[in-house]
Amino acid sequence: MCFAGQHPLAFLARADDCHYDNERSQAIGRAALGCTPQKCCYNVAPPKTDGGGITTPYTLPSTLAVLRMPRSPQRTQPVSTALVLLALILGSIGSADAAPLRIVVSVVPLKTFVERIGGDRVHVDVMVPPGHSPATYDPSPRQVAALAEADLYVRVGAPFETAWMRRFQGANPTLSVLDLRDGITLRPTPAHHHEGHGKLADQTAPTEAGGTGDAMDSHIWTSPRLVRAMSRNIAERLTALDPTHAADYAANQRAFDAELAALDSWLTERLADLDDRRFLVFHPAWGYFAADYQLEQVPIEYEGKAPGARRLATLIDQARSAGIRVVFVQPQFDRRAAEQLARAIGGRVVAIDPLSADYIANLHRVADALVAADSDADDPRRSAE
Repeated sequence: MCFAGQHPLAFLARADDCHYDNERSQAIGRAALGCTPQKCCYNVAPPKTDGGGITTPYTLPSTLAVLRMPRSPQRTQPVSTALVLLALILGSIGSADAAPLRIVVSVVPLKTFVERIGGDRVHVDVMVPPGHSPATYDPSPRQVAALAEADLYVRVGAPFETAWMRRFQGANPTLSVLDLRDGITLRPTPAHHHEGHGKLADQTAPTEAGGTGDAMDSHIWTSPRLVRAMSRNIAERLTALDPTHAADYAANQRAFDAELAALDSWLTERLADLDDRRFLVFHPAWGYFAADYQLEQVPIEYEGKAPGARRLATLIDQARSAGIRVVFVQPQFDRRAAEQLARAIGGRVVAIDPLSADYIANLHRVADALVAADSDADDPRRSAE
């Protein structure tokens, strides 16, 4: 309506009833709005000021923005008709502008997955910000308080969640929680090296989902095959929370699934010809990835701590015997032990990040790094160093 600066919903008004900030702007403002004695304008949102003292209302689409009033001395419109029209207009605007779902996820890769499936129907926050470790992170009071407004929390069993989930649910007792481990066969945290056995560390046998405690490996997102299953669970939960957009979620999930299938095929081919399928890594975050492609990660840290002198010496001897020339680290951990090991074996340190937001491109980089490391081991010039 042509009723600038007042309540955004209430009434119809004649052009002569339009109000402006000052007399100087009245004539200009009325001309800009096209208000005449034969027209009334609608305004369904708070007015805007252009900085020059002219207050103008927001307008509706052109088909609805202006109603021509009957030419009569009274210039009246039945109130009931106006109210019905206004209700229809506001109802259509409200349904189009429904707020997106507010979702909190534990780690950065999950944000990527939820956004790929939810599109512009979701707003996603991450509990553990980039550069921090899920093993040691403590959420801030502001983050916990923000959960009161969340529709969904998505978890993977990161170490910090064990201590914090009860407080998260206390901040929002009705909070919906999606545990992406559901339905997935979990692996125990890799068994570390046993002194004196003369071989590199290996994985223990897989354990069915449902295991509890720090012994279970939570890095399930490093497997593209598991992410495909996780994406279906995400789409189902978004649909349950917002059934109006079920078709959008389903279409987005199918598109993402196709990309993950292509990634899996590429990784299988890229890693098929590695001579040595073992790789040294400071923090054992790649167990599920290694299992997918018949690889073996060899962790440097022991029970979450940098290795002692005895363990480090043993790893150096075994890495030399195996011809391993590259030590992988992730940015969230101290790399000094890895650098010490790399110097001792005449190798190098390469950063690979399991918490990268660019999921598909990141796994391409990981595969390329493994192939390059294998080439280093085969290079006689490197072996002679």
